[in-house]
Amino acid sequence: MWTRRTFIRETGLAAGALLAAPFDTWADAPVQRLTILHTNDTHSRLEPFPMDGSRNQGMGGVAARARVIERIRQQEQHVLLLDAGDIFQGTPYFNVYKGEPEIKAMTRMGYDACTMGNHDFDGGLENFALQLQHARFPVVVCNYGFAGTPMEFLYQPYRIFRKGKLKIGVTGVGIELKGLVPDNLVGNTRYLDPIEQVNTVAHDLRFKRGCDLVICLSHLGFQYRGNENRVSDQVLARETEQVDLIIGGHTHTFLNEPLLVKNKIGSDVVINQVGWAGLVLGRLDYEFLPGKKKNLLQSHTVFIGKKQSE
Repeated sequence: MWTRRTFIRETGLAAGALLAAPFDTWADAPVQRLTILHTNDTHSRLEPFPMDGSRNQGMGGVAARARVIERIRQQEQHVLLLDAGDIFQGTPYFNVYKGEPEIKAMTRMGYDACTMGNHDFDGGLENFALQLQHARFPVVVCNYGFAGTPMEFLYQPYRIFRKGKLKIGVTGVGIELKGLVPDNLVGNTRYLDPIEQVNTVAHDLRFKRGCDLVICLSHLGFQYRGNENRVSDQVLARETEQVDLIIGGHTHTFLNEPLLVKNKIGSDVVINQVGWAGLVLGRLDYEFLPGKKKNLLQSHTVFIGKKQSE
């Protein structure tokens, strides 16, 4: 039987042994890293901007972007590549080929998922559905109802990706199309409340699917000054509970660093957006500590093309 004196002596020796153990024993606990790369509003910019003396000359282009992505994949074990919409419209490539080379380029670069922007409706839903035959990645959007349209069976409300031991849930939301896109291009698409839909999906991803990180690809826009109640990424972040990261689009906002917004339960939501035309590749590096506690290590603004070598 242990007396009080024996108990104190034995536990004291155990504590001393623990404190004397090398710090590396604790430091060697497994830490998982995840690199998230992202684009938005590339607008059919397949080639670099022409060398015409303009501010963006020589920048952008899918070939240069592909090289950067490949280099990062060689350096990092777990990489997720995402797009927040408006893949189409903006150069003659779309006018002539209706989006085929854009989707093929994204497939070759190994995109994991995208959502839809308003300009992705510019050729009509039949055209977008047709071009998806070239895609090897899913379209995720939870607030468009596509029943009875050519997109009915060609989208998903979310997709779960496994990276190492991590489960990453990705959903998407699109902007209100009424007054923004002609009715004949929208067809029978129904617009659903993005905040309500995202909260429902994110709750499912977190608690039913066991996701360690929940990402929303948003084409709502970063913010609307003078109309703060219009649903934007910042409003969405404040009104959610289980979204960790919002990758935005639509407003062509170049963020030098991500914005942190407190959600309804007081947790941080990271918002990032990287302008337009494929000038910049967004990069966010996360680490997951034992117990899957996540930490955003750093963010990068990766210029594509001319500035890459400056």
